[in-house]
Amino acid sequence: MSRIGKLPINIPEGTEVQIAGRTITAKGKEGELSYTFDKLIDVKKEDKVVIVSLNKKTKESQKLYGLSRTLVYNVIKGVSEGFEKRLSIHGVGYRAAVEDNNLTLNVGFSHPVVKTIPQGLDVKIEKNFIIISGANKETVGQFAADIRKIKKPEPYKGKGIRYIDERVRRKAGKTAK
Repeated sequence: MSRIGKLPINIPEGTEVQIAGRTITAKGKEGELSYTFDKLIDVKKEDKVVIVSLNKKTKESQKLYGLSRTLVYNVIKGVSEGFEKRLSIHGVGYRAAVEDNNLTLNVGFSHPVVKTIPQGLDVKIEKNFIIISGANKETVGQFAADIRKIKKPEPYKGKGIRYIDERVRRKAGKTAK
């Protein structure tokens, strides 16, 4: 039995949760999200708590139990608080700018790299930091990973785009004899 799946999910103030069939929909100050769960999983709303349980105890349902609870939790947390990823840009002349619905990165290539910001995400630039925020945890994380992939931090000088909490293992360069 999953230890994560057993935990009840508290519904914060100002968040509305509705369960219709196999779909749970949450509305809050950050927007509206929904998640459709598997037929092997039951989701019930009791007062200010959402409880995830198993329909029948099979190997497949036990695999989905903890996952479903976490995904329902992410939907509820996303509409009430939102999620945020922070990236930092390291390198001389490396910069980022947001124009309309595009993120423009100048990171040492012969041309600027332009990424379209997905709907529902908010991107801010503060000095050499890129702050990505939104209600859907999956889209926030995927867009942050796509930006990092453009110019990963290299181990010799540490130049590139990295997460704020990421540590880059530095290597010693060539030595002159």
